[in-house]
Amino acid sequence: MHFHRLKTTRSQVAVIPLIDILFVLLIFFIVSTAFKKPRDVLRIELPTVREIPSETVTDVRSTLTLDALGNITLDSLAVPEGLLESYLTAYQKQNPGRKLELEADRNIPLERLLKVWDSLTKAGIQIKDVPARIKLPK
Repeated sequence: MHFHRLKTTRSQVAVIPLIDILFVLLIFFIVSTAFKKPRDVLRIELPTVREIPSETVTDVRSTLTLDALGNITLDSLAVPEGLLESYLTAYQKQNPGRKLELEADRNIPLERLLKVWDSLTKAGIQIKDVPARIKLPK
């Protein structure tokens, strides 16, 4: 007996026409691309405090210093641990109208700095009125 078998043909993808189409598209995109010219950038250099000469002192401030070990001094007076709020309150009564400046070491923990700001707030001094300077390591 002779059975009829279906011949299976493999479907083939015509690769050559696809390469031709991709090549034409590539040339089209290269030719039609408009390259941007680099823009001229305006260089602005902001002045720093060292560059602004000044002969007059506009505001005399007292210094609240935090060193790397966590010690606090208020105008060269050592403040014991936990008594900063009472020292600040007494300082305000003795020196009305005199402003503070916070000078902190870079290596102090953030928690310590937040405690100082909390003491300032409890003593009635607004934090925005106390500028902070961070001492960089030498």
